[in-house]
This record gives sequence, structure tokens and C-alpha cells, in this order.
Amino acid sequence: TAIIHGDLRIPYAAFRARACRLASALDAAGIGRNDVVSALLLNTPAMLEAHYGPAQLGAVLNAVNTRLDAAGIAFILDHAEAKILLVDAELAPLAREALALAQVAPRVIAYRDPTAPETHADAEGFEDYEDFLAAGDPDFRGPGPEDEWDAIALNYTSGTTGNPKGVVYHHRGATLLATGNILHASMQDAPVYLWTLPMFHCNGWCFPWTISAKAGAHVCL
Repeated sequence: TAIIHGDLRIPYAAFRARACRLASALDAAGIGRNDVVSALLLNTPAMLEAHYGPAQLGAVLNAVNTRLDAAGIAFILDHAEAKILLVDAELAPLAREALALAQVAPRVIAYRDPTAPETHADAEGFEDYEDFLAAGDPDFRGPGPEDEWDAIALNYTSGTTGNPKGVVYHHRGATLLATGNILHASMQDAPVYLWTLPMFHCNGWCFPWTISAKAGAHVCL
């Protein structure tokens, strides 16, 4: 099992197919190299898929701190020049407030968490994430990065001393840390990892890639 989320169990073959569908759907939406896909998501399967889909296009994942206020999120969306915003239905009201302050107008796609159906109504009017994926090709193969130094992620500070500041991860750095985590932790095969660390925080210290490299189980919260 790749992903455990409530009663949901997603094997690695399905995880891969869903990430490819996401890449394919983003490609059809006009997302390409260096375009930014922002994600205002909690630690859910969609957030894990977001760590794999955009990268297949050479696009850049911007995992947004879910604890920021609307003004901080609006600044990030503008500064990152976000083209797509993936948002958790639970955070849809916050996203609407941020978008009302932002200059950019990204295409908004809402993940309606099956473990939290009471939040689904909050995302009324936003595109549905599962419908977006369904239109994608599970066998899609994107061009990937042109170079190992190409950007894979764009993260921001929390803005405690002013506006948030952006930091770019490249594919090489993400790969080195993802594998370095395995060595540093003396990680065995098929680990079970409980996602208490927010994935917006430095891309979960690259553990979205680390755990998959060891065929582990991502336990979402």
C-alpha cells in the first residue's frame, strides 16, 4: 500500500496512475515548464500526488502554508504567479478570501476529502479534483526536467518579519535530500510513515519522495 487515508487504501500502481493523470490534466490545462501549481492542501492523498504530477511537466509545486492568513496567501499566489490552485474543501473559504485579495486568477480545483464530507459544501462552485484527474491519461509521460538543476518546488517562509520570502528547490537537491533521509535514518524497506509534519513545510523535508523510494506507506491525517 502506498497511501492510507481513513478507510482508503491506494496501492503504488494506482498512486502512479493518479500522478500521471494529474500531470496529463495539467498539461491539457496549459501547464508547462516553470509554471507554478500552488497547493493549499492538508496532508491528504492529493498533496502527495501534487509532489509527483507537476514535476513530470517540468512545472513547479508551490505548497502553501495552510496556517497563513488570506493576505499572506494572496501575496504568495501573486509572487509565485500561480496558474493553478489546488485547494482542500476545508480551506475553500480561506482560499476565496485570498483570491479576492490577489491579482492573479488561477484555475481553482478543489479536493473534497472523502474522510471529511461535512466540508464538501464549502467548495461549491470550484472544480472537482477527482473530475479533473478523470480527464487525464493514466499512462501519460511528461517531458520532465531538462536539467537536474531545474526547479521542482517553490516554498515560502511564514512572513514573520515582512512578506513571505520564496525559496526554490531543484530536482537535484530534492533527490539528494530524499535519498539522504534514507541513509540518515538507516531506513529499512517498506516503512510506515505517519504524516504529522505538514507537507507544506519544506515539502515535508522531502519525505513525500523518500517514503516512496523505499516502497513505504504514507499514512495521511
